[in-house]
Amino acid sequence: MDQIKLTVQTFFDKPAIMKQMDVARRKALSKAGAFVRRDARQSIRKSRKSSEPGKPPRSHQGDLKRFLFFSYDPAAESVVVGPVRLTKIGAAPQVLEHGGSTTIRTGRRGRRGKRAVTMAARPFMGPALEKNKSKIPEAFLNSVR
Repeated sequence: MDQIKLTVQTFFDKPAIMKQMDVARRKALSKAGAFVRRDARQSIRKSRKSSEPGKPPRSHQGDLKRFLFFSYDPAAESVVVGPVRLTKIGAAPQVLEHGGSTTIRTGRRGRRGKRAVTMAARPFMGPALEKNKSKIPEAFLNSVR
């Protein structure tokens, strides 16, 4: 018996449509990432005092707030939002978000030391995502024309 090969092309298989959908997806995900980053930044207040556990962290120098970014990941077709890891703040953003232990520098120049600290969670990224979950589908609305 002979085999019959059947190829079905649909409207969405056309290269122009695929390209339009990719561009629209990137724009929508970037918009969603910008929403989350904006709200995470706005939740971090500048103050010398520490925040209460369960509340967003306070920034003493402004580094955490200044180094929050979002980026489209083409391999995963997703957007990544969060703080850039810097030598200066090390594992602090992760410990602030989830709680845990880290090592901090103490003292002034010439008299610096290090000590281990355990910290309760002071989430800022999770709440920003939760606040914007309803806006993410809206970012895709009418994105392909």
